[in-house]
Amino acid sequence: MNYRGPYRVRLDRKPVPVCEHVQDAVIRVTRTCICGSDLHLYHGMVPDTRVGMTFGHEFIGVVEETGSGVNNLAVGDHVIVPFNIACGKCHFCKQGLFGNCHESNAQATAVGAIYGYSHTAGGYDGGQAEYVRVPYADVGPCKIPPTMDLDDAVLLTDVVPTGYQAAEMGGIKQGDTVVVFGAGPVGIMAARSAWLFGAGRVIVIDHVEYRLDFARRYCPAEVYNFRSIEDPVVFLKKTTDSLGPDVCIDAVGGDAAGNALHTLMGTKLKLEGGSAIALHWAINAVKKGGTVSIVGVYGPTGNMIPIGNVVNKGITVRANQASVKRLLPKLIDHIEAGRLNPKELITHKVPLEEIADAYHIFSAKLDGCIKPVLVPPTARA
Repeated sequence: MNYRGPYRVRLDRKPVPVCEHVQDAVIRVTRTCICGSDLHLYHGMVPDTRVGMTFGHEFIGVVEETGSGVNNLAVGDHVIVPFNIACGKCHFCKQGLFGNCHESNAQATAVGAIYGYSHTAGGYDGGQAEYVRVPYADVGPCKIPPTMDLDDAVLLTDVVPTGYQAAEMGGIKQGDTVVVFGAGPVGIMAARSAWLFGAGRVIVIDHVEYRLDFARRYCPAEVYNFRSIEDPVVFLKKTTDSLGPDVCIDAVGGDAAGNALHTLMGTKLKLEGGSAIALHWAINAVKKGGTVSIVGVYGPTGNMIPIGNVVNKGITVRANQASVKRLLPKLIDHIEAGRLNPKELITHKVPLEEIADAYHIFSAKLDGCIKPVLVPPTARA
């Protein structure tokens, strides 16, 4: 996959990557996904996305080659590759904050390194390809259990851990009312995970009817189209005895619709790091002393955030990139026990050669698309 500019991706030939460091591995990709975060790149919302980059931070594959310093993997292992590129030894990795690794992206003041996600996130090529170089191969990759479906495994690279961590950061207590803004794959997984933490009521807010119908069935959750109700904040107050939800999760980020000013400032003029209306709704709707959990992606520029309400309401705000490596053992257990079934999120399985069509379908929300998975030709041989 080769990025050629906003709304332009195409299949192209690049040299097969090689191990550049003793801790590298080369992976032959067997499944790779298009993520909602990839659409920020596709839409031109991330300024440091360079022509020629290969996108894709959600992929699994078979180890083809290892550097001399790799001890935990062998050629032929089929592995889950977390979207975080983490060294495992820095100050942040030692705290389990693998999404904030300092060594893999030492020039960044915020995000760690991410496969295929602009030069701001390290400039590493991603996995929407037949082969990919994986740095720190002794740290990130996890062998896929022999009984696990590969379609479940590929969603453990990002979607499942991000949705699960969104619920985890909410500090959900038994019986809590949890509201998730956004019915994309991560929002749906956050809503599903909320039950695992003891939620008594789960509500999903979006404006795309087919996604809401999916969330109603899969999570399961109460679902509401914000275009069909009164102001979402007023509505959520009324449905929670005027108190507000205990936990609000922003699983939308800068793509949020619902407010003309934020759309103009964020997605059109790019004076904000994307539209922040979902975050406004979360802060203003959550009860006093409640928690707002943010996993939606925003750009680096400032946003018009009602910080005074955060202070005056005594709200706890938690946010981060998911620490996939930390969560994998627990999530594998949830899948093997049948408590989570990620592969049901996959609505489209597309040959890698048709990647331009896949991006268009996902971006334009066509054909009931929830989650597209790309399958390279080397995985179909």
